[in-house]
Amino acid sequence: MAKKAAAKTTKKSAIAVEASAAKRIGVIDRKTAETQIQLKLTIEGEGKYNISTGIRFFDHMLELFTRHGAFDLDLKCTGDLDVDQHHTVEDVGIALGEAFDKALGDKRGIWRAGYFVMTMDETLGLAAVDLSGRVESVIKTKVKTRLVGDLQSELVDDFFDGFARGARANVHIKTMYGRSNHHKIEALFKAFARALRVACSRDKQLGEMLPSTKGLL
Repeated sequence: MAKKAAAKTTKKSAIAVEASAAKRIGVIDRKTAETQIQLKLTIEGEGKYNISTGIRFFDHMLELFTRHGAFDLDLKCTGDLDVDQHHTVEDVGIALGEAFDKALGDKRGIWRAGYFVMTMDETLGLAAVDLSGRVESVIKTKVKTRLVGDLQSELVDDFFDGFARGARANVHIKTMYGRSNHHKIEALFKAFARALRVACSRDKQLGEMLPSTKGLL
């Protein structure tokens, strides 16, 4: 009986180790004269987050991005907010993109592309992502106020553009319609999270094949 129990324990331990090894993780330590960022991303997460950028509305968008993407994200950014929010928002986008790029490795066996259409009450937001290795971003938020919460709303464009550069990806984000500027930004972050969740997912049919005919992403 003791041998059987030990065998079962060993088997469970092996399964736990295998599951842990299967997790894709990206760690970024990015320091410039303008921002210092420490970031840890787990793609196979539980929507857990510990986020601090000094901009509360931005934190909130990153929190719901993490939850809707089912990622885990630890992120601390100390930036020159006394100058402007631009460096903080853009650099967080770059670092987060770099974390995904690092975690995905050679991108074998992933879906690579994903899109999602997200409702937020009266607002409809759309996001499409292609982890193609090529950088391009098209952002149309239709936000009409300078501030949403404490975030300079024009910087939403810079965040997604920074992500596209860091992740080496195509990122297309668009508000289809809506009234509330808060809802417009929130719908876009949620749609982006779910589109990225699909793009990062493992494709059982492809197995370990690269999702490209070029042989490189």
